[in-house]
Amino acid sequence: MAAAAPLLSLLLLLLLPASNAIYCDEDDCYDLLGLKQDANASEIKKAYYKLSLKHHPDKNPDPESRKLFVKIANAYEILKDESTREKYDYAIAHPEEIFYNTAQYYRAYYGHKTDPRAVLIGLLLIVSAFQYINQLTRYNQAIESVKQTPAYRNRLKALEFERTGGIASKKKGHKLMDKKVEEAVSNEVELQIHGVEKPSVWKLYGVQFILLPYFIGKVLTWEICWFWRYRVKKLPYAWEDACYLTQTSLNIPASTWKNIDESRKEDLVTRRLWEKSNMERYIAETRKESKRRR
Repeated sequence: MAAAAPLLSLLLLLLLPASNAIYCDEDDCYDLLGLKQDANASEIKKAYYKLSLKHHPDKNPDPESRKLFVKIANAYEILKDESTREKYDYAIAHPEEIFYNTAQYYRAYYGHKTDPRAVLIGLLLIVSAFQYINQLTRYNQAIESVKQTPAYRNRLKALEFERTGGIASKKKGHKLMDKKVEEAVSNEVELQIHGVEKPSVWKLYGVQFILLPYFIGKVLTWEICWFWRYRVKKLPYAWEDACYLTQTSLNIPASTWKNIDESRKEDLVTRRLWEKSNMERYIAETRKESKRRR
């Protein structure tokens, strides 16, 4: 690998044009206008107008003159702008910095022509597409893994038995029929997949960015309503809000809280674990119970 690095660098140097060549091809921009590198803006303008009168297609129909005029016009566009001229002079003085000079050239020529909003939208679309493909791939892999488990196969057989009324076919096409039944019945089986969610368009970065003002407004509204209801009016917590406080107090993910049975939820909520003293008492009881089981 160490020996290959110099060879790769040499190959890139051979393939890429010289730093100053990307501006006026193989020509020197100053030479095209008949100027020295220390020429001022007035001299550059005069030289261009003088040459344009001689080589402009309206003045000179010669095809070679037309090509030369295109080069002269390009050289003038580069040298008349102070920023672009400064980059070109740097490329002449530092021809070894190929990658830096190339980046500066494209930035000078195309950076101001590109709408940042279009770049942002394009970037969000690309990132969202990769995100969705990645989530879909992971979800499909998780489904295939779950389908290989005995619990899934048993549930599938039970549903198939239920749909066929307990009658098993002994025909030669039994395996084919099994496959068709499996495809139909598998849609009825609720897959218990942990750690991987089904891809949703609403959770893509691009969609969330577009809906960001809505989410911010929703959060602010929720905060204001919470403050007014429970801090100002001192109302008792509604069931959903009490569940939310309990869930956050226990640091339980929403998916885990959802799978807890209702009696257990009711027990946890009635303990009012969002209050510090109640939480400390609950932790002490949990530890004591854990030691007793050991």
